[in-house]
Amino acid sequence: MLNDEIRVYQMLDELNIPYKKYQHPPYSSTKEANKFNKKIKGVHCKNLFLRSGNGNNHYLLIIESTKEVNFKNLAKYLKENRINFASVKVLMKYLGIESRAITPFRLMNDRKREVKVLIDTDLRYFENINFQPNINTATVTISFMDFERYLDWCGNKVKYINV
Repeated sequence: MLNDEIRVYQMLDELNIPYKKYQHPPYSSTKEANKFNKKIKGVHCKNLFLRSGNGNNHYLLIIESTKEVNFKNLAKYLKENRINFASVKVLMKYLGIESRAITPFRLMNDRKREVKVLIDTDLRYFENINFQPNINTATVTISFMDFERYLDWCGNKVKYINV
């Protein structure tokens, strides 16, 4: 296991958040993940790290894996002139990663709590939610209520939105 993955399990244990861990072959896209995720109960998510056009605001958007995002509508909703994917350099600065392996567990690296978390309101209707534990060869399932507890622990601003 890698350090980033171990940190996820340690944090979940410290917060007394029960979880189930599933091993699977590595994947690099949501489309690939869907092949393995059918066997894992709960909602599977797509996590997008975005920045405002001027680079002043950074967002982690969490949506169901099958949903698409209208970036123009999202920018209007957020009162931004535009929204873009963040660069690898920005990912490293805010989430401490060099790849696009983005999960909400990366918020542990945002010590200044600068990333704003946007969660699709539809996710609230699922009992369990699934994320990679900072590695693409495993999936972790936790309850949605425990996911909210984790976000409280992180301390980032959280906003529920309709995507």
